[in-house]
Amino acid sequence: MNGPLVPEPLVLKVGGALSGVPGALDDVAEALVALATRRPVIVIPGGGPFADQVRRTQREVGATEEAAHWMAVLGMDQYAHLLADHVPGARLVDTLDALRATVTGPVTIFAPYRWMRASDPLPHTWDVTSDSVAAVVAGALGARELLLVKVVSGTPETLADAFLPVARPAALSVRCLTTKALRGLAGLAPPPGEAPVRARD
Repeated sequence: MNGPLVPEPLVLKVGGALSGVPGALDDVAEALVALATRRPVIVIPGGGPFADQVRRTQREVGATEEAAHWMAVLGMDQYAHLLADHVPGARLVDTLDALRATVTGPVTIFAPYRWMRASDPLPHTWDVTSDSVAAVVAGALGARELLLVKVVSGTPETLADAFLPVARPAALSVRCLTTKALRGLAGLAPPPGEAPVRARD
């Protein structure tokens, strides 16, 4: 007899720029927790202020592209810890096996440095950002869709990094959505001061 069907995980990358918007991380966290009651939720962090600091350090102090790449990926790990601090009951993991064990309930947040260092799937250049990292992680999981949560609305062509079309597996659909749209997907009210949004927006 076949067991119960396991819902396909929802794979999202939460943009680091959201950390600079007052209240945005808590608005996103509430949506993630609501979504995780219905299906497994996997979050891949952006780089945000941590990656921005790497850019400044490279410019002002000096660092090779190799060093800057791994420093920026470590910045994603830092942002993963920040997200986990905002998402109640979040599960912070650093292996694909742990990601594959994601179940409905707690939100799973991926700290990618350990896996990225071992697999080294992307070029070491600023054309590659956390968007491309999220795409290769989603591809490694066999996901069919990746949602990029951004501060502003747009498409992957206008908002994602230049390397994403190469990093994205052919079978992976990528789309961008705002915090408001994410909350609509979760069936929640929009952030204060914003009009309601339909889940398909």
